[in-house]
Amino acid sequence: MTAETARLASLVTSARYVLWDLDGPICRLFAGYPAHEIANELVDKIDQLGMGVLLTEKERSAFDSHQPLRRVHEQRRGSDLVLELEEWLTQRELRAVPKAMPTPHADPLIRTWSSRDVRFAITTNNAALAAVAYVESRELKDCFPYVYGRTQDLDLMKPNPYCLEEAIKAMGADPSVTLMIGDAPTDLQAAQQAGVSFLGYARNETKERMLRDAGAEVVVGSMEQILDIVRALP
Repeated sequence: MTAETARLASLVTSARYVLWDLDGPICRLFAGYPAHEIANELVDKIDQLGMGVLLTEKERSAFDSHQPLRRVHEQRRGSDLVLELEEWLTQRELRAVPKAMPTPHADPLIRTWSSRDVRFAITTNNAALAAVAYVESRELKDCFPYVYGRTQDLDLMKPNPYCLEEAIKAMGADPSVTLMIGDAPTDLQAAQQAGVSFLGYARNETKERMLRDAGAEVVVGSMEQILDIVRALP
Protein backbone atom coordinates (compact mmCIF):
# COMPACT_ATOMS: atom_id res chain seq x y z
CA MET A 1 0.00 0.00 0.00
CA THR A 2 1.40 3.39 -0.99
CA ALA A 3 1.33 6.38 1.33
CA GLU A 4 -1.36 8.01 -0.78
CA THR A 5 -3.49 4.86 -0.79
CA ALA A 6 -3.25 4.75 2.99
CA ARG A 7 -4.16 8.43 3.19
CA LEU A 8 -7.18 7.83 0.92
CA ALA A 9 -8.39 5.00 3.15
CA SER A 10 -7.96 7.21 6.22
CA LEU A 11 -9.91 10.09 4.66
CA VAL A 12 -12.81 7.86 3.67
CA THR A 13 -13.05 5.80 6.85
CA SER A 14 -12.84 8.82 9.17
CA ALA A 15 -15.42 10.94 7.32
CA ARG A 16 -18.78 11.37 9.02
CA TYR A 17 -19.89 14.23 6.79
CA VAL A 18 -19.13 14.58 3.09
CA LEU A 19 -19.47 17.75 1.01
CA TRP A 20 -19.78 16.94 -2.70
CA ASP A 21 -19.11 19.18 -5.63
CA LEU A 22 -21.73 18.45 -8.31
CA ASP A 23 -20.11 18.77 -11.73
CA GLY A 24 -17.27 16.26 -11.73
CA PRO A 25 -17.57 14.00 -8.69
CA ILE A 26 -21.32 13.32 -9.05
CA CYS A 27 -21.90 13.86 -12.77
CA ARG A 28 -20.78 15.51 -15.96
CA LEU A 29 -23.48 18.14 -15.89
CA PHE A 30 -22.71 19.47 -19.35
CA ALA A 31 -22.17 16.17 -21.16
CA GLY A 32 -25.05 16.82 -23.56
CA TYR A 33 -25.09 20.62 -23.50
CA PRO A 34 -21.39 21.52 -23.53
CA ALA A 35 -20.18 24.17 -21.11
CA HIS A 36 -18.29 26.00 -23.86
CA GLU A 37 -21.53 26.40 -25.84
CA ILE A 38 -23.22 27.94 -22.80
CA ALA A 39 -20.20 30.22 -22.27
CA ASN A 40 -20.40 31.37 -25.91
CA GLU A 41 -24.14 32.01 -25.58
CA LEU A 42 -23.53 34.00 -22.41
CA VAL A 43 -20.92 36.16 -24.13
CA ASP A 44 -23.38 36.76 -27.00
CA LYS A 45 -26.06 37.78 -24.50
CA ILE A 46 -23.69 40.19 -22.77
CA ASP A 47 -22.89 41.70 -26.18
CA GLN A 48 -26.60 42.02 -26.99
CA LEU A 49 -27.13 43.87 -23.72
CA GLY A 50 -24.47 46.36 -24.81
CA MET A 51 -22.02 45.28 -22.11
CA GLY A 52 -19.48 43.42 -24.23
CA VAL A 53 -16.88 46.09 -23.46
CA LEU A 54 -16.69 44.66 -19.93
CA LEU A 55 -15.17 41.41 -21.18
CA THR A 56 -11.53 40.73 -21.94
CA GLU A 57 -10.44 38.28 -24.63
CA LYS A 58 -9.84 35.74 -21.86
CA GLU A 59 -13.49 35.78 -20.82
CA ARG A 60 -14.68 35.82 -24.43
CA SER A 61 -12.82 32.59 -25.17
CA ALA A 62 -13.59 30.90 -21.84
CA PHE A 63 -14.79 27.30 -21.79
CA ASP A 64 -16.50 28.01 -18.45
CA SER A 65 -19.50 30.35 -18.27
CA HIS A 66 -18.52 31.35 -14.74
CA GLN A 67 -15.60 33.39 -16.09
CA PRO A 68 -17.61 35.96 -18.10
CA LEU A 69 -20.28 35.98 -15.38
CA ARG A 70 -17.71 36.76 -12.68
CA ARG A 71 -16.17 39.48 -14.88
CA VAL A 72 -19.48 41.30 -15.30
CA HIS A 73 -20.10 40.92 -11.59
CA GLU A 74 -16.74 42.50 -10.78
CA GLN A 75 -17.55 45.47 -13.04
CA ARG A 76 -21.26 45.85 -12.15
CA ARG A 77 -21.51 44.35 -8.68
CA GLY A 78 -25.10 44.13 -7.39
CA SER A 79 -26.66 45.37 -10.63
CA ASP A 80 -29.85 44.12 -12.26
CA LEU A 81 -27.65 43.03 -15.17
CA VAL A 82 -25.76 40.57 -12.97
CA LEU A 83 -29.02 39.21 -11.53
CA GLU A 84 -30.41 38.72 -15.04
CA LEU A 85 -27.29 36.91 -16.24
CA GLU A 86 -27.17 34.66 -13.17
CA GLU A 87 -30.81 33.67 -13.69
CA TRP A 88 -30.11 33.08 -17.39
CA LEU A 89 -27.25 30.74 -16.46
CA THR A 90 -29.43 28.90 -13.94
CA GLN A 91 -31.97 28.17 -16.68
CA ARG A 92 -29.21 26.83 -18.96
CA GLU A 93 -27.93 24.56 -16.19
CA LEU A 94 -31.45 23.22 -15.66
CA ARG A 95 -31.65 22.58 -19.40
CA ALA A 96 -28.41 20.58 -19.17
CA VAL A 97 -29.69 18.24 -16.44
CA PRO A 98 -31.64 15.77 -18.64
CA LYS A 99 -28.53 15.14 -20.74
CA ALA A 100 -26.07 15.00 -17.85
CA MET A 101 -24.04 11.82 -17.42
CA PRO A 102 -23.45 10.18 -14.04
CA THR A 103 -19.81 9.96 -13.07
CA PRO A 104 -18.86 6.25 -13.28
CA HIS A 105 -19.47 4.48 -9.94
CA ALA A 106 -20.81 7.67 -8.33
CA ASP A 107 -24.40 6.47 -7.95
CA PRO A 108 -23.56 3.21 -6.13
CA LEU A 109 -20.94 5.02 -4.05
CA ILE A 110 -23.48 7.63 -2.94
CA ARG A 111 -26.09 5.02 -2.05
CA THR A 112 -23.67 2.70 -0.28
CA TRP A 113 -21.85 5.40 1.68
CA SER A 114 -24.99 7.21 2.78
CA SER A 115 -26.34 3.90 4.10
CA ARG A 116 -23.39 3.84 6.54
CA ASP A 117 -24.73 6.78 8.58
CA VAL A 118 -22.51 9.27 6.75
CA ARG A 119 -24.33 12.52 6.02
CA PHE A 120 -24.04 14.28 2.68
CA ALA A 121 -24.43 17.77 1.29
CA ILE A 122 -23.84 19.24 -2.17
CA THR A 123 -21.69 22.37 -2.25
CA THR A 124 -21.44 23.63 -5.82
CA ASN A 125 -20.86 26.75 -7.91
CA ASN A 126 -23.76 25.61 -10.09
CA ALA A 127 -27.31 26.57 -9.23
CA ALA A 128 -28.84 24.64 -6.33
CA LEU A 129 -31.95 24.16 -8.49
CA ALA A 130 -29.87 22.29 -11.06
CA ALA A 131 -28.23 20.14 -8.38
CA VAL A 132 -31.59 19.20 -6.89
CA ALA A 133 -33.02 18.45 -10.34
CA TYR A 134 -30.08 16.17 -11.12
CA VAL A 135 -30.17 14.12 -7.90
CA GLU A 136 -33.96 13.81 -8.25
CA SER A 137 -33.46 12.44 -11.77
CA ARG A 138 -31.16 9.74 -10.35
CA GLU A 139 -33.42 9.00 -7.37
CA LEU A 140 -30.68 10.21 -5.04
CA LYS A 141 -32.53 13.10 -3.42
CA ASP A 142 -32.87 11.30 -0.08
CA CYS A 143 -29.08 11.05 0.07
CA PHE A 144 -28.68 14.83 -0.22
CA PRO A 145 -30.97 16.64 2.23
CA TYR A 146 -28.64 19.66 2.08
CA VAL A 147 -27.84 21.42 -1.19
CA TYR A 148 -25.96 24.71 -1.41
CA GLY A 149 -25.21 26.31 -4.74
CA ARG A 150 -24.47 29.62 -6.42
CA THR A 151 -26.26 32.61 -4.93
CA GLN A 152 -26.93 35.95 -6.57
CA ASP A 153 -23.90 37.27 -4.68
CA LEU A 154 -21.19 35.84 -6.90
CA ASP A 155 -18.49 36.83 -4.41
CA LEU A 156 -19.68 33.81 -2.40
CA MET A 157 -18.79 31.26 -5.08
CA LYS A 158 -15.90 28.90 -4.36
CA PRO A 159 -13.03 29.43 -3.58
CA ASN A 160 -15.04 31.38 -1.00
CA PRO A 161 -15.98 28.75 1.63
CA TYR A 162 -19.50 30.15 2.09
CA CYS A 163 -21.47 27.18 0.69
CA LEU A 164 -19.30 24.72 2.61
CA GLU A 165 -19.75 26.63 5.85
CA GLU A 166 -23.50 26.84 5.32
CA ALA A 167 -23.67 23.08 4.80
CA ILE A 168 -21.51 22.43 7.87
CA LYS A 169 -23.81 24.61 10.00
CA ALA A 170 -26.97 23.01 8.61
CA MET A 171 -25.70 19.48 9.26
CA GLY A 172 -24.28 20.33 12.66
CA ALA A 173 -21.07 18.84 11.32
CA ASP A 174 -17.71 18.70 13.04
CA PRO A 175 -15.17 20.01 10.48
CA SER A 176 -12.54 17.60 11.82
CA VAL A 177 -14.56 14.65 10.47
CA THR A 178 -15.86 16.41 7.34
CA LEU A 179 -14.54 15.67 3.85
CA MET A 180 -14.92 17.71 0.68
CA ILE A 181 -14.81 15.88 -2.67
CA GLY A 182 -14.09 18.19 -5.59
CA ASP A 183 -12.40 18.32 -8.97
CA ALA A 184 -11.07 21.88 -9.10
CA PRO A 185 -8.47 23.97 -7.26
CA THR A 186 -11.30 26.25 -6.10
CA ASP A 187 -12.83 23.26 -4.27
CA LEU A 188 -9.52 22.62 -2.51
CA GLN A 189 -9.13 26.29 -1.56
CA ALA A 190 -12.67 26.42 -0.17
CA ALA A 191 -12.08 23.23 1.83
CA GLN A 192 -8.87 24.63 3.30
CA GLN A 193 -10.63 27.84 4.36
CA ALA A 194 -13.53 25.87 5.87
CA GLY A 195 -11.12 23.69 7.82
CA VAL A 196 -12.20 20.36 6.29
CA SER A 197 -10.26 17.56 4.62
CA PHE A 198 -10.12 17.37 0.82
CA LEU A 199 -10.22 14.50 -1.65
CA GLY A 200 -9.66 15.31 -5.30
CA TYR A 201 -11.37 13.60 -8.20
CA ALA A 202 -9.77 13.90 -11.64
CA ARG A 203 -11.25 12.23 -14.71
CA ASN A 204 -8.15 13.01 -16.80
CA GLU A 205 -4.47 13.91 -16.45
CA THR A 206 -5.09 17.62 -16.97
CA LYS A 207 -7.54 17.76 -14.06
CA GLU A 208 -5.15 15.76 -11.89
CA ARG A 209 -2.22 18.05 -12.69
CA MET A 210 -4.28 21.13 -11.81
CA LEU A 211 -5.27 19.61 -8.46
CA ARG A 212 -1.74 18.45 -7.67
CA ASP A 213 -0.27 21.84 -8.59
CA ALA A 214 -2.80 23.47 -6.26
CA GLY A 215 -1.60 21.28 -3.41
CA ALA A 216 -4.05 18.36 -3.36
CA GLU A 217 -2.39 15.45 -1.55
CA VAL A 218 -4.90 12.73 -2.46
CA VAL A 219 -6.48 12.48 -5.92
CA VAL A 220 -8.46 9.56 -7.35
CA GLY A 221 -9.08 8.88 -11.01
CA SER A 222 -12.17 6.76 -10.38
CA MET A 223 -14.94 6.77 -7.82
CA GLU A 224 -14.51 3.01 -7.73
CA GLN A 225 -11.41 3.55 -5.58
CA ILE A 226 -13.60 5.15 -2.92
CA LEU A 227 -16.41 2.64 -3.39
CA ASP A 228 -14.06 -0.28 -2.71
CA ILE A 229 -13.07 1.28 0.62
CA VAL A 230 -16.65 2.06 1.59
CA ARG A 231 -17.80 -1.48 0.79
CA ALA A 232 -15.09 -2.84 3.09
CA LEU A 233 -16.23 -0.74 6.05
CA PRO A 234 -17.50 -2.80 9.02
